[in-house]
Amino acid sequence: MMKKYITVLLILISFTAVAQVNVHTDMRTPTWNLIGLKYDKQVKPLVWQAVFPPALKAIHNKVIELPGYIIPTKVGNSFSEFMFSIVPVASCPYCGTGDIPSMIEVKTLKPINWTEEPITLRGKFIINDSGDSRSTFFLLDAVKQ
Repeated sequence: MMKKYITVLLILISFTAVAQVNVHTDMRTPTWNLIGLKYDKQVKPLVWQAVFPPALKAIHNKVIELPGYIIPTKVGNSFSEFMFSIVPVASCPYCGTGDIPSMIEVKTLKPINWTEEPITLRGKFIINDSGDSRSTFFLLDAVKQ
């Protein structure tokens, strides 16, 4: 009986050893690292406020270049507005453990066709520190490089 359990256990272990997760290309760059410096601070009970360190504020209103993945916010094949992330949509940027990865709302000069592959965008980086419900970061007048 014990041999039977050990055999089943070994079979299950071999299945997990064979199954591999499809790993995406790491898009982290010094600029993504700066964007990741933003954190939230509790200013009173149930009220949080975004904090933007000086190094992050230094790129506000500057033209930057970022590699990443298109995260569509509407149905379609090409987009002039979408979210942009360091992880692909197949990795579900909202799922898993830990924090949601840094994302930026993008508005392009002309539509970009959706792809699962990483792309590089260049545009004007804007920090939204108004406290409204829009995105925290924007990349405006973006163009695909």
